Amino acid sequence: MTRVATAWLVYSLTKSAVLLGTVSFAGQIPTFILAPLAGVLVDRWNRRTVLVVTQVLSMIQSLALAALTLTHRITIAEVLALSAMQGCINAFDMPGRQSFLMEMVEDREDLSNAIAINSSMVNLARLIGPSLAGMLIAVTSEGWCFLIDGVSYIAVIASLLLMRLPARLPETILAAALQTKTSLLTQLREGWDFVRGFAPIRTILLLFALVSLMGMPFTVLMPIFAAQVLKGGPHTLGFLMGAMGVGSLISAITLVLRKSVRGLLKMIPIAAASFGVGLVLFGLSHWIWLSMVLLLLVGFGMMQGLTASNTIIQTIVPEDKRGRVMSYYTVAFVGMSPFGSLMAGALAHAIGAPWTVVISGISCIVGAAWFTTQMKTVRKAMRPIYEQLGIIPVKYVPQTNEAGGG
Repeated sequence: MTRVATAWLVYSLTKSAVLLGTVSFAGQIPTFILAPLAGVLVDRWNRRTVLVVTQVLSMIQSLALAALTLTHRITIAEVLALSAMQGCINAFDMPGRQSFLMEMVEDREDLSNAIAINSSMVNLARLIGPSLAGMLIAVTSEGWCFLIDGVSYIAVIASLLLMRLPARLPETILAAALQTKTSLLTQLREGWDFVRGFAPIRTILLLFALVSLMGMPFTVLMPIFAAQVLKGGPHTLGFLMGAMGVGSLISAITLVLRKSVRGLLKMIPIAAASFGVGLVLFGLSHWIWLSMVLLLLVGFGMMQGLTASNTIIQTIVPEDKRGRVMSYYTVAFVGMSPFGSLMAGALAHAIGAPWTVVISGISCIVGAAWFTTQMKTVRKAMRPIYEQLGIIPVKYVPQTNEAGGG
C-alpha cells in the first residue's frame, strides 16, 4: 500500500517521471551503499534483535509520512528524506530477514518450501495491498495508506518477540564468537572474495543485478501507464499492481508444491526470459485488459526467478557467511534498482514510458540467454554441495587399478 501511495503522491505533487525515478533512487541507494557492511554486522549480531530494531524504525518512518501527508504539509523534499531513511533501514532489515529464515526452519529440506510460503504471503500482500491503496486513495488520501502501514508494524514486532526459536548449534555459536574477534574489514573482504570466487552465487547474482537494474524499475513508471497510456486513475494503478501480484502469487504457490531444490537452477533463465517478454509486450499494450494479462506473466516470471535464486543461494551458502552473502543478494535485488529507477525516469522523459519498458524487457531476455551459457559451470560447482547435503545421490566413480595386473 505504501509503495503505491508514495508513487501516486510523488506523481500528484510533481507530474514528473524524473522525480518518480529520483524518489525511488533515494529510497534504494542507501541499501546499495550500506548492505555489505550490514551483512558483516548481521553475521555478528543476534538476528532477531536486528529485525525488532528495524521494524520499530520502519514504524516511526511510516507514521511520520502519514502525519505529514494527513496534515497537508508534505513536500517532495520530505518524501525524499523519509525514503532515504527507509533505505538505510532496509540495508539491515533485508539481509537480517533472509538470514533469520534459517533459524526458523529447523530442517534444511524444508527450506525451499519455507521460502516459497514466505513468497506466497508477500505476494498475497502484493495482490491485496495495491488494490486497497488504489481504492483508499480514490476516496480519501495517500496518508491513510501510510497510517495503516505504520500501525501494522505492531503485529510484526509482537510476532518476533513471541517466537520460540530452536537452540543454536554449538558450531554456529563458535563461528559467531570467532567473527567478533575478526576485524570488520577482514570479514567484509572474506564475504566479497567468496561471492566473487564461487561460480554459482556469482552467476546468479550477476543475472539478478541485471534484472534489477534494467527490469525491476518499470514499477516506478506504473503511474504514467495508469494515467497517460491507459487513461485511468489511482484505481487503474491498483488493478495493474494487483494483476502483477496475482502472477507472483501463482508462481509462489507452484513453488510451495515443490518437494526439493533440484531443478530450480534451470528455472532461473526461463523466469528471466518470461519476465522480459512480458515487459516488452506490456510496453506495447494500450488496452487495460491486455496490460493486466501481461502483468500476470511479468509477476509470475519475476517471482519465479526471485524465489528460485533465493532458495539456491540459501541452500549452498555456508552458515558463517550467510549474512554477508545475503547482503550481496540485497545489493543485487534492491541496490541496483536506484540506478535503474534514475535511468528509467530519464529514458521515460526522453522517449516515453512504453519504449523504456520495451528496452528493459529486451535487456532481461539477453541476460537470460547469457545465464544459459553459464549453467554447465554452475552445475559442476554446485554438485558436490548437493551431494554432501543429500539432495542428489553421490556420483559413482569406478575405481581403477593403476598398478595393473589381474
